[in-house]
This record gives sequence, C-alpha cells and structure tokens, in this order.
Amino acid sequence: MREQPTRADRRPLPPLDPPPLPGPAPLYQGWYDVLFAHWAVPPERVAPLLPEHTRPDVLDGTTYVGLVAFRVPFTTAAGIPVGGFGEVNVRLYSVDGYGRRGVVFLSMDADSAHNVLAARAVAGVPYMWSDVSLRAGGGGVRAGAVRRRLPPGGARGRWRTTVGERVERESPLERFVTARWGLHTRHAGRTWWIRVAHPRWPLFRAHSWAYEGDLLRAAGVRVDDPEPVSVLWSPGVDTGVCPSLLPAPRPGPPLLQRGL
Repeated sequence: MREQPTRADRRPLPPLDPPPLPGPAPLYQGWYDVLFAHWAVPPERVAPLLPEHTRPDVLDGTTYVGLVAFRVPFTTAAGIPVGGFGEVNVRLYSVDGYGRRGVVFLSMDADSAHNVLAARAVAGVPYMWSDVSLRAGGGGVRAGAVRRRLPPGGARGRWRTTVGERVERESPLERFVTARWGLHTRHAGRTWWIRVAHPRWPLFRAHSWAYEGDLLRAAGVRVDDPEPVSVLWSPGVDTGVCPSLLPAPRPGPPLLQRGL
C-alpha cells in the first residue's frame, strides 16, 4: 500500500550535507554538466507512481517532477571501470516511514547498453537504452536531446538553456530538489533505499529555457504549466552509491532514524 500524501505534512528542508556512508561505496560515478528542470505537481497526482511504502515528499504542500540531464564520464563498480554515458532522467521526490528522503526515478535514458542492462538487473531502476546528446556552446548555452531506441518511435525530447548567475544561497525549492541523499526503488518484490553521498552541488541558475518533447508524459506525469518553476545547472560532483540493508518499512508513524 502506498502512503497517501497530506498537505499538512510539514518537514524541515533536507540537510545540505549527506550522512556519511557506512563504508566504501561499491559504486562510484561522476555526475557532470548537470541540468535540473522542475515543474510543480499536486502530490496526489503522482502518489500512485511511487513505490510501495513511500509517499510524495512535499514543500509547502507541493511536490515536483524533475527532468535531469548530465554526463557520467566514469563509473566504477566494485573497483572495476565499466565506462561512461550520457543520462536523462525523470524523477519524483519521496519519503518513507523511516523519514528517509530521496528520489524515485520514473525513467532513466542512457546511451550505454551494458550499463542499462546491469542497472536494471541489480537495482531494478528503470534505465532504457537511448540516444543521448549533450552539448555545451558559447555564452553558457547548454543543449541536449534524447531519443528512446526501444520501442521504436518511443519517447524523446530536446532542450536548450543558458547558464546564468551562481547560486550563493539556495532557495527552499532549490535545496529541496538538489539536496537528495538517496533513492527509493522497487526490486525483487520490495521497496529498497539506496544511499548516495557527494559534495554539495555548485549551482547556477539557468535562463531562456526551451523544451519540446514527451518525456514527462511518457513517464506518467501531467504538468499544468509547461514552463518549469526552476532551472539549474551544475558543473557536477563525484558520487558514491551504497545500498542500505533495510528496505522501506510498511506504512506507519515515521521513525526518523538517522544513518540508515
């Protein structure tokens, strides 16, 4: 059973820094040249899309859907290099009964077939083999495009924006959508929590956003306003990824335990 959202659910903002991982991360990646675009959505609209035993995380009664595009120049799994790729994902924001706040990926397009297959098999995350193009131009221009290979004629999108001023102090919304230290995923009949740790994002606001495509709709999300409420860019961070030994608990009072 999925927990139902409540507009009275008021929580402090996520911490700016992650809790330390319990040991060496089995997976390391670089997340570089990262573009974050976000749209506001009612939590009750997206609650059915979340894994069991999680609910939408909200900021002042609203939750958000994100379109995030970036380069992964390297990946090491258990110390073994497995290559890099471009990625574009559609994500929501979640919280479970332990109070662990994270993201839920609705779709993850990547242009590396072997990484797509491995991630789907090991963690159950919804990677799909796609053509991904990410480009940097003069004057801070960032542009990209994605076309899903399977099924033929699948979802696609393209975008363009211009990087502007550095964010010296994040707004509550900017912190809510970027200070995320884990993800929830459904795999092998259970909802699991996977932790991530990295330095704080160096963030810049982006302007002159232009987008066309059906990536959000293909992920099952309808937005009321086609204009995003926030567009950010970051040069990126190096990231460690570590599964938790505890699955998400069944619905009940939040335990708010730390270090899980």
